[in-house]
Amino acid sequence: MNTNEQKLAAFQRLLTIMDELREQCPWDMKQTWESLRHLTIEEVYELGDAILDNDEQEVKKEIGDVFLHLVFYSRIGSEKGAFDVADVLNAICEKLISRHPHIYGDVKVADEEEVKANWEKLKLKEGKKSVLEGVPRSLPAMVKAQRIQDKARGVGFDWDNADQVWEKVQEEMGEFKAAQTPKEQEEEFGDLLFSLINYARFKGINPEDALERTNKKFIYRFQYLESESAKDGKKMGEMSLEEMDEYWNRAKKLK
Repeated sequence: MNTNEQKLAAFQRLLTIMDELREQCPWDMKQTWESLRHLTIEEVYELGDAILDNDEQEVKKEIGDVFLHLVFYSRIGSEKGAFDVADVLNAICEKLISRHPHIYGDVKVADEEEVKANWEKLKLKEGKKSVLEGVPRSLPAMVKAQRIQDKARGVGFDWDNADQVWEKVQEEMGEFKAAQTPKEQEEEFGDLLFSLINYARFKGINPEDALERTNKKFIYRFQYLESESAKDGKKMGEMSLEEMDEYWNRAKKLK
């Protein structure tokens, strides 16, 4: 592993390259916070894919891409006279020190749950009107539900155990089945999903990761069905469900 001096030198190298690109490259010179936003979101999703694939080299590459974007935003902030990268880093350092009084103060905690609870209480003391203010509005709905539940738990608003949550899942399933109109069905389905995400949290399952792994599994099996049936001279859309199931079941044995 690199020494702290080498790490600092590498970060300085990135800052220098960012300055050169911003001053000399026509594309980089044109970028704004707004133009970079969707690209940053894409880079974060690519990092998420690499993590799910457990591809260490790809994780390293994607972290680099995210680093670049953070430095880019900071450089633009400096040009605006709003802040620079030192301000950004010092601000997060101060926040981390403030939010970890059990490390940098005299507060005692017993476990991770107390740390999380203290974190949310400290945020309220800092002027937040709601513990849910920190949940980004633009998060995907499933991730947002998970973060909402995590934050509510941080201030003690939660079920006692997984059995209670499972009872709620069954209750919501019954209400969904009983729903009559499309509007009612949509509302009850949303409640059912929210309770399932809650149950996953109690079981230590990340619902977003779980669903994405299922997506990847489905893609692999479906593409196997497409390729293997084509080798046998068959065409998608012309096979019976029973014929497709044969290929699907073969794919299940592989992955």
